Amino acid sequence: MVCAGEKPLIMQANVASGTVTTSVTDAIATIEFFHPAHNAMPGSQLSKLTEAIQTAGANDSVKVIVLQSAGDQTFCAGASFDELAAIQDIETGKKFFSGFANVINAMRTCPKFIIGRVQGKAIGGGVGLAAAMDYCMATHHATIKLSELAVGIGPFVVGPAVERKVGTSAFMQLAINATEWQTAEWAKEKGLYNEVFSTIEQMDAYILHLSEKLANANPEAMRQLKQVFWQGTEHWNELLPERAAISGQLVLSDFAKQAIQAFKSKT
Repeated sequence: MVCAGEKPLIMQANVASGTVTTSVTDAIATIEFFHPAHNAMPGSQLSKLTEAIQTAGANDSVKVIVLQSAGDQTFCAGASFDELAAIQDIETGKKFFSGFANVINAMRTCPKFIIGRVQGKAIGGGVGLAAAMDYCMATHHATIKLSELAVGIGPFVVGPAVERKVGTSAFMQLAINATEWQTAEWAKEKGLYNEVFSTIEQMDAYILHLSEKLANANPEAMRQLKQVFWQGTEHWNELLPERAAISGQLVLSDFAKQAIQAFKSKT
C-alpha cells in the first residue's frame, strides 16, 4: 500500500539480494519486504523483518502497521530453497527455521494491529505470515499452499498460526495435500483472509481506508484488544523454536535433500 506523500523513515537495504523497508505516514507504518526469487525469505531477511516489526511496535508515533511485499505477483514463496539446500547440521537447520518463528512471535507480541496485504500467491511460510496478521486483505490471485510435506519437511513452525486462523480440519487439508493450491475464496471462507478483492487497486483503497480509521482509534484499547485476540498463545515463545528444531532435523534427511534438489532443478 502506498500512502499519499509517503516518505521512508527507516530503510534496511540489500538483505541477501532482498530488502526490508519501513515507512511511516500519518501514524501508519508500512513494512515491505522484497526478494527477487518470488519474495522468498532467506534467514538474514527474516531477521530484518523481525527487527522491523519490533521497531514499529515500539514506535509511539505508529498506531497501526501494514505488512506487505513488493511487486504484483507472489506475496511470499516461503523459505529460501538455496539456504535449505545448504543446511548441513541440526543447529544450522534450527536457526534457519527459527527465522519464521521469530517473525511470527514478533507479529503476535507487537502491541499494534498488523494489517496484511496479500496481492498474490502465498506458499509455505508465506501462508504463516498471512495467518499471523491481525486483519488480512487479499486479491483473488492470492492462492495458498502449504508445500512443506512435498519437500520432506512439514509446516511445523507456521502450523500453530495457520491452525489458529483456519481451524484444525482446514490446516490438516493444507498440510496433507501439500501440492494442491487453494483459492483465495477458500482462504476467506476458512478465515485466513478477511476480505478478497478483484484488483490490487481495490484492495489498496480498502487497506488505506481501514488503516486511517485505526490510526485515529484509541491505541490503548487496540493494545488490550490485541492481547485478548492472541490469548492462549503465550507458550509460542517456546513452542515455535521447538517446532523449528523438528524442521531443522528433517531437512537433513536424504528424502528432504533429494526433494529440495529436485524442486530447485525445476526453477
